[in-house]
Amino acid sequence: MLKIVPDPPPSNPSPHHLEDTLIQATEYVRCALIVAHQSVLASHPHSLGATLALTAVHEMETVRALLDSALTQVQVPVQVQTHH
Repeated sequence: MLKIVPDPPPSNPSPHHLEDTLIQATEYVRCALIVAHQSVLASHPHSLGATLALTAVHEMETVRALLDSALTQVQVPVQVQTHH
């Protein structure tokens, strides 16, 4: 019998799982940016479609920067505290 409802994600994901998710999200945003850039190139420069695509590019670039920042934070190794 097939499950109709998938299992929920783990309540406390490991840092490596979070890192994988951030990497995957970054790749999706990168692909969406490529499509949006191509959409702008294929349309008239001052058309409403080009303006909307450029707006989407700007938003996706912001999301990509946030994902890169989050990925950097996840990848920072935990510093060992030294006791004096």
